[in-house]
Amino acid sequence: MSVLSVEKLVKRFVGPDGRPLAAVDELSFELPEEARLITIAGPDGAGKSTLLRLLVGLLTPDAGDIRVLGLSPDKASLSGRTGFMPQKFGLYEELTVLENLETFAALRGVPKAEAPARFAELLTLTGLAGFEARRAGALSGGMKQKLGLTASLLATPELLFLDEPTVGVDPLSRRELKNILRTRTETTDMRAVVTTSNLPEAEEADLVLLMEKGRLLDVATPEAAKRRLSRRTFLLRAANPADGKTLTRGALNLVNAEMGEAAPFLDASPKADGVAVLLAEEAKEADIEAKATAAGLPALTVSARPPLMEDVYVDAAFARKASARFAAPKVEAGSEDLVIEAEGICRRFGSFTAVADTSFTVKKGEIFGLLGPNGAGKTTTFRMLCGLLAPSGGKIRVCGVSLEEAKSEVRSRIGYVAQKFSLYEKLTVRQNLDYFGRSYGLWGRRLRERVTEAIELFRLTPYANERTDRLPLGAKRELAFAAALLHHPDILFLDEATSGADVEARRTFWRRIVALSRLGVTTIVTTHYMEEAAQADRVLVMSRGRIVMEGTPEQVFSQTERLHGYHLDVPQAAELRDELVKAGIPMPENVITPDACAEELYKLLK
Repeated sequence: MSVLSVEKLVKRFVGPDGRPLAAVDELSFELPEEARLITIAGPDGAGKSTLLRLLVGLLTPDAGDIRVLGLSPDKASLSGRTGFMPQKFGLYEELTVLENLETFAALRGVPKAEAPARFAELLTLTGLAGFEARRAGALSGGMKQKLGLTASLLATPELLFLDEPTVGVDPLSRRELKNILRTRTETTDMRAVVTTSNLPEAEEADLVLLMEKGRLLDVATPEAAKRRLSRRTFLLRAANPADGKTLTRGALNLVNAEMGEAAPFLDASPKADGVAVLLAEEAKEADIEAKATAAGLPALTVSARPPLMEDVYVDAAFARKASARFAAPKVEAGSEDLVIEAEGICRRFGSFTAVADTSFTVKKGEIFGLLGPNGAGKTTTFRMLCGLLAPSGGKIRVCGVSLEEAKSEVRSRIGYVAQKFSLYEKLTVRQNLDYFGRSYGLWGRRLRERVTEAIELFRLTPYANERTDRLPLGAKRELAFAAALLHHPDILFLDEATSGADVEARRTFWRRIVALSRLGVTTIVTTHYMEEAAQADRVLVMSRGRIVMEGTPEQVFSQTERLHGYHLDVPQAAELRDELVKAGIPMPENVITPDACAEELYKLLK
């Protein structure tokens, strides 16, 4: 008996244009019994959540057949055998952790005599032991997710469905959630089906289903899927380390310009130590250097790198798509070398000092990462730089102008994307852009041209007249980005801009940032994703309101023990490098990405 089987499954909704939209389109697959942890991966709008709701019986299909543990999902006999954890689990925030568990245990028919032992086991497993008396509303985002998972496990389901359980949580909580699921599937009879838009999370699954626009792209183990890309994944690095950023920016812009045309590249993404490229199936390694030489790029080295699940997805879904290109707006480079100068800034809230005596500078065209754990002061610093919060002391100069003396002038030169998108949800996409354009001083023909340009550039045409609260998350993210760039700012502030973003959105995001940097636009970004932070030119780490580390990603991420001491995650490759060094294997300090680590090991093995 298969764990789960689906045959010609269809579910349609009314799309933004009023036409039927197939969220799940003729989907067929069968999951083998040996698969314990199954991941359904794909971008926003791929149909993952719709599929999960069909599988647990919350939605009725328009056509097709579903068998869960051999039964139809609407059968009462499945009660207690399956569990479902939605993306926003409905906790009772006024109740304590223990009171929530008691409530859910009663709802799920857990015998009262068994409940205390089951609570103790699951609270220990999820790391919530000791927090039984804390109100659910007072928990952090990661702890809320763990409480939701605990509640979902109370009935000891044979098959647990989880919809994007790691969205919006910090790296440590993501890792803990994954470890809990892996432990549960390995030590009990439970199997788990998890949706995610974060492709690296699919690396650890027993089986991966890749989806895009309601269709199934592939069903395979991560190892089998990656083997198909043998001899097609490479890392480009500058022969002269001083040319590293020049090569990265040049190569990315070359690839962006040729996407969808007769180019050897299907994809490129920036890494701390170079550019990772995926070749078209018919292309050869020699094509890379030939194209780079013709484009006048600095001398480079080309080395093989292990394929990733992101490469698998891109190969399956986005090969030669011209829509992946980004045509950067025309921004005239200014004369300022330093665009941000923070001198001794501080911010106090009553007796509490959120930021203390902080000084740093940011150069024109630089991609600058601002990192730190919760409560470090990075958000407060971020808001002071944007002019949204006045410093209690110190000075800030933006593009050579004092923020205190000319706040309105400064604001006209910056763009800002908040983590929760500062959009007007009752207005349409076009109305939002009109409003933000006028706020930036755009009027008449100039405003209309910029709005039209933004709608086309950010692929918002199907949603132009749709109310913002009805947009999918990916479209909201694009709209927020479009609004921030309407007036062609000199500086772009991005607060956790890729949180919960899928692989396509994350790649598009970094292509845009690189393209804008090439045109002289400075970007300041906060992120929880350390692999992303490794792509910045410089990073600044804050803790308890003070700067504790500053430098290139290589300089900062090579200090793994210090970062752990500040409760920050680090790129896994950096941790691996440390372990290899401890074992007596020499590894350079700039090894902070999986590709770089694999390359160094390959050199040693040769």
